[in-house]
Amino acid sequence: MPASKALAATSLCKRCDPAQFAFETTAELSAATEIVGQARAVDAVDFGIDIQRPGYNLFVMGEPGSGRHSSVRRLLEGKAATGAVPSDWCYVNNFAESNRPRLLKVPAGRGGRLKRDMQQFVAELSKAIPAAFESDEYRQRIEAIQEAFNEREQHALRMLGQESSEHGVALLHTPHGFVFAPMKGEEAMAPDEFDKLPDEEKQRIGKLIDDYTERLKQLMLQFPRWRRERQLQIRDASREILGLAVGHLIEELKGQYADLTDVQAFLDEVMHDVLEMGEQLRTQPKGEGDMAGLVFSGSLSTSRYQVNLLVDNADTRASPVVYEDNPIYPNLVGRVDHIAQMGTLVTNFTLIKPGALHRANGGYLVLDVLKVLVQPYAWEGLKRSLRAGLVRIESLGEALGLTSTVSLEPEPMPLSVKVVLIGERHLYYLLKSADPEFSELFKIAADFEDEVPRDDDSVRHYAEFIATLAHESGLRPLDRAAVARLVEHGARLVGDAERLTASRRLIADLIQEADHWAAKAGRDTVTRDDVETALAAQIRRVDRLRDEYRDEILRGNLLIAVTEARIGQVNGLAVIALDDFMFAHPVRITATTRVGEGEVIDIERETELGGAIHSKGVLTLAAFLGARYAHNVPLSLSASLVFEQSYGPVEGDSASLAELCALLSDLAGVPIRQALAVTGSVNQFGDVQAIGGVNEKIEGFFDICQARGLTGEQGVLIPEANVKHLMLRQDVVDACAAGKFAVYPVANVDQAIELLTGMPAGEANEAGMVPEGTINFLVAAQLVELSALRQSFASAGRLGVGDGQSETPEDSADGQTEA
Repeated sequence: MPASKALAATSLCKRCDPAQFAFETTAELSAATEIVGQARAVDAVDFGIDIQRPGYNLFVMGEPGSGRHSSVRRLLEGKAATGAVPSDWCYVNNFAESNRPRLLKVPAGRGGRLKRDMQQFVAELSKAIPAAFESDEYRQRIEAIQEAFNEREQHALRMLGQESSEHGVALLHTPHGFVFAPMKGEEAMAPDEFDKLPDEEKQRIGKLIDDYTERLKQLMLQFPRWRRERQLQIRDASREILGLAVGHLIEELKGQYADLTDVQAFLDEVMHDVLEMGEQLRTQPKGEGDMAGLVFSGSLSTSRYQVNLLVDNADTRASPVVYEDNPIYPNLVGRVDHIAQMGTLVTNFTLIKPGALHRANGGYLVLDVLKVLVQPYAWEGLKRSLRAGLVRIESLGEALGLTSTVSLEPEPMPLSVKVVLIGERHLYYLLKSADPEFSELFKIAADFEDEVPRDDDSVRHYAEFIATLAHESGLRPLDRAAVARLVEHGARLVGDAERLTASRRLIADLIQEADHWAAKAGRDTVTRDDVETALAAQIRRVDRLRDEYRDEILRGNLLIAVTEARIGQVNGLAVIALDDFMFAHPVRITATTRVGEGEVIDIERETELGGAIHSKGVLTLAAFLGARYAHNVPLSLSASLVFEQSYGPVEGDSASLAELCALLSDLAGVPIRQALAVTGSVNQFGDVQAIGGVNEKIEGFFDICQARGLTGEQGVLIPEANVKHLMLRQDVVDACAAGKFAVYPVANVDQAIELLTGMPAGEANEAGMVPEGTINFLVAAQLVELSALRQSFASAGRLGVGDGQSETPEDSADGQTEA
């Protein structure tokens, strides 16, 4: 087994050579034309945009700040530029059912024209109606109708009066109405004279009066019918005069919209309503600009002929791409506003307002899924519209059945839209598992990478990406050394020398802060020094807790040794993650062993401070001990492992290598060099596995060693698989290059224990024997001794039971024991 050697300084950080760039500053670069490292996600978005089938809406997932929004915007706007311009949509009054406004679809740009034409029509109508009713022709015609009907009534009464007078009965007009009275000559007979008449004459006259009174009654019953006929003639005259006054206005409009049958039908309805309601429009008290006096206010207004332009695409040159930042229910599906009038709330079709679905109809709607989910009923409203292919405008109270008041029920709009939801991965999988309708409505998932490969081609694209960010924000150009430093930082952010972060936000923030420091230094170009200053300032703002840990260690409150050696004690490394800042600090791990039944006690787990993965790591190293050293003898030890001075939860298996080395040290009785720290996970075969946060762990131990004085013996053991992840700070690299610090890659526990103890681990020969004077020999010997001790104690226990009397061979033979 070859011994592990310290890594060369060149392996500790993969630098980006500025000489590989063919530009001096990013001002020479054009904007990035492709999205770096997101081929899979781009293909998914392109497919989702292209396929025009129900349910093929998109869910774009990835980490916040990964550039999903800007990437989706670029892809959608590129596709929308070649798409058709959608139609305009208008709401108009439904004259048959005023609480159900009708929807008109007209070509883009003509909706606004129709609205203006109807506004002009209403303005002219408000003048034309009074003018028509006040014209001499109309007055003369109405007067003629009135005179004709008055003459008809008078003629009927005269004829009845003449006939009755011929029979001696007069028709008299009194303040109380018409009455019949007997005549004497040309005058009505006085009552006393009537009383002197013979009874037969009285009876004759009385019968005549009764007959003529009945005929008068029948005539009076005809008068209301004649008056209704008169009103009909007046109405016909009004309709005729309105037709002459308004008809030409409608005909002009119909000529302008001859190719739109729906508009033609609407104009015919307007004309019919004007003729039917002309008299009421003439006497209505509201002005033409009053929007309140329509459906529910109880009066009529010429505003009932207005057009509510719901969606205006006059200035649109492509398919719409709508971003709704506040997707509350009314902002998605639209709303009906109300205005206060006489202490009550009234509404009409002109107060219908569009939602994002209306504006995006025929194009694309982009929503943040988390914002949709946290808004009451917004998610259900969105799904209902997509399922039905209709946008139905109703208040939230109506949708939930909480209100019973009469309101508008606008005609639903046919919906043809591609919805793009943007959110984190856990929201996608949560919806997929919890909402059965989600998979039917959002069939395309586009998963944006958190990191991209680092090679020459991707680095070139990354430089274009950096140039694009600087240009979009109006920042100074960056020189190629600054770009190279940003590439290196992109690798450090993902903790991998062979990868780069895809986080647009983190890189953009750093560029803007570097630009700030360049401005303070009076430079026209952002340099590498400006980037370094910005990075240092970022860390300075958030490293308070790291400094507190460092101070506690240096003051001796947290016990960490970086010199000498000690049995059963090793320096582990713990990582603390605070949002975008992660740091590590050394932690003392100790192990003790004794005779037992093969149990490795994890004190962290026993105190419920250890997480499941940490407990798994301890159980794994226990399995390694049994597999390597207890093939032929029982594993007769009891061991305890603990993170000293740890007062919070411990999670992860990256300390399992350190814990195993501490156990081997205690079993072998060989001290461990405290100048070294260890990190790594171990499997049942003793192989060391990769862990996370390797850069922070190395730097955390280096900072303590540097503060106490570098001796040249200090260093960190890391898994060999983590070498490709190294992107260490420059001061660590420099110390390693000067021989003051070292990083050792190890592939298995044997290499690690050799470095920690300075003693050979000992490799088994074909017979399974290991040389004396090696760690494995000492451990095996100790375990054999522990097994023998356990067996001896077990035998001694069988000699004295119950009251202390010894068990005889005979008792044992016949199965008798003394109790």
